Amino acid sequence: MDVWYVSYGSNISKKRFACYIEGGIPEGSAKSERGCKNITLPKKTKKAILPYPLYFMKEKSKWGKGGVAFIGHEPDKDTKTYARKYLITDEQFGEVVEQENNVDALQIDVQEIMEKGYVDLEEGWYGRVIYLGKEDGAPTFTFTNPDVMGTHGFITPPKSYLSMISRGLKEIGLTEEEIVEYFLTKPGIEGVFTEDSLLGYIFG
Repeated sequence: MDVWYVSYGSNISKKRFACYIEGGIPEGSAKSERGCKNITLPKKTKKAILPYPLYFMKEKSKWGKGGVAFIGHEPDKDTKTYARKYLITDEQFGEVVEQENNVDALQIDVQEIMEKGYVDLEEGWYGRVIYLGKEDGAPTFTFTNPDVMGTHGFITPPKSYLSMISRGLKEIGLTEEEIVEYFLTKPGIEGVFTEDSLLGYIFG
């Protein structure tokens, strides 16, 4: 069964996401990803926009000291979070969820997620898997933190991580100026940078 996996973080970059399929160390990361048993690359990829607020939290990750991207649980028609969707198999999606949550094995039942709207896994930063509807006959999923946005403090992401997301945003058609404008209002970045300092932080 094919499903759409939607990424709003570093996996917007096609090359970075390929490491979750084929294995390897993404540029800027300290961790080698194990990849999937089936290393077939996505059949399709498309730009996507999610109506969920983007924010950054956590103290440290494989990208270094600083936060990583999550989305809030409640949709908001006035919110636009840029993303990219990949058409992969449901088995590959399950293995991507495992890798994102740094666990060896998880029970991912896509039918259950579709019926309930979301499922909270027992562990992992990205333990809430959300059903976003269907496109071209295939169900669409993303994941985020199970805790409500604002439960934990917002933390500025490391340069390596924000640069990787920005590379992906460029791939889906945003300019450097649009990327800076997009990030300036996000919790974890808002109030920390000026336009010029953020431009230098990401692209300098």
